[in-house]
Amino acid sequence: MELHITGDAAADQLLSDDAFALLTGMLLDQQVTMESAFAGPEKIRTRLGSLEPGTIAEYDPAGFVEVFKERPAVHRFPGSMAARVQALAETVHREWDGNAAAIWTSGNPDGPEVLRRLKALPGFGEQKAKIFLALLGKQCDLKADGWREAAGHYGEEGSYLSVADIVDPESLVKVRASKQAAKAAAKAAKTSGA
Repeated sequence: MELHITGDAAADQLLSDDAFALLTGMLLDQQVTMESAFAGPEKIRTRLGSLEPGTIAEYDPAGFVEVFKERPAVHRFPGSMAARVQALAETVHREWDGNAAAIWTSGNPDGPEVLRRLKALPGFGEQKAKIFLALLGKQCDLKADGWREAAGHYGEEGSYLSVADIVDPESLVKVRASKQAAKAAAKAAKTSGA
């Protein structure tokens, strides 16, 4: 698999090669651009010299916040997001033996089971879990039966709704347009319902 999400070759290569990097990028994808969120794991790896879940889980929390604050910052909310990444690393380290890919491969799970496992991770709610499941299915060759249905509308073929659909600059433009349209529709619905 070769992902093209960030526009940065090193960051995209890490996402393509390292399941925990991809999971961490998805976790960071809130209140920042997708490109910035998914470039975060490469910044962490460069600054720590490792992206091993065990190393991150055991890192001094205050020091880890400093890793996030170093310019360019990993995230606009360094304190809370550093804590979330450490919680995710601890869970992957403890429950999945440090192997993030086991979350979607161990025991040959079906789509609904992968979704359940993702939703059990710190920082992964329903929507984030469905988007990540769609990303695994559309771009990472996930073979789990029923993944499209479990991912909901994010799993639909030809939809441009999330990071799962970004494969090049053109698809990024389409995803941005659909997100802006969704925000506008939500705002209009809120205004008319008031």
